[in-house]
Amino acid sequence: MAKKEESVKLLGFWISPFSRRVEMALKLKGVPYEYLEEELPKKTPLLLELNPVHKKVPVLVHNDKVLSESHLILEYIDQTWTNNPFLPQDPYEKAMARFWAKFVDEQILPAGFMPLVKPERGIEVAIQETRELIMFLEKEVTGKDFFGGKTIGFLDMVAGSMIPFCLARAWECMGIDMIPEERFPGLNRWIKKLNEVEIVRECIPPKEKHIERMNKIIEKAKSS
Repeated sequence: MAKKEESVKLLGFWISPFSRRVEMALKLKGVPYEYLEEELPKKTPLLLELNPVHKKVPVLVHNDKVLSESHLILEYIDQTWTNNPFLPQDPYEKAMARFWAKFVDEQILPAGFMPLVKPERGIEVAIQETRELIMFLEKEVTGKDFFGGKTIGFLDMVAGSMIPFCLARAWECMGIDMIPEERFPGLNRWIKKLNEVEIVRECIPPKEKHIERMNKIIEKAKSS
């Protein structure tokens, strides 16, 4: 009996680090997938149907299964397609990878982006606070090629989609290097290593187009 052909679809948005990290995972696993581009903030009927709770990308559709939230999707991908594993096998190391991934999205992301939109506390204060948070990751990656060790892993996809190719570019709009090499040598070496990985390069938004779009988003948020 022939094996049922798998259907994999990903609803994403080209500027979204959350959908870009899922693309990295699918490419690492060699999973063929159909990519469906959303043009946010507009929401297609398909997106609203598949993710009625959060109404956000990414959404992964695997055969008849629908998943949202990028961390959960990454774990599902790693457990469903077992080649090229990117989550640690050791329970403690796996828990810590999840911990730091949540730290990136729940603490570094808001600390780094909100001052660009609402700089009430002052830009210098925001830079200092964001860098203090990023320093935790500097310590985690020091002496390693990747957070996952010698190969790209779960935390590399989460942090890699967010910090160098999203957060740093947002601050670059203001002429600020948020991750100077003299202060963050480990992270800068890690970023160079990321750029050497083909699947990462394929999922990085074009820089000029990316910065132009983020400028528009920041200006629109400031005026709202």
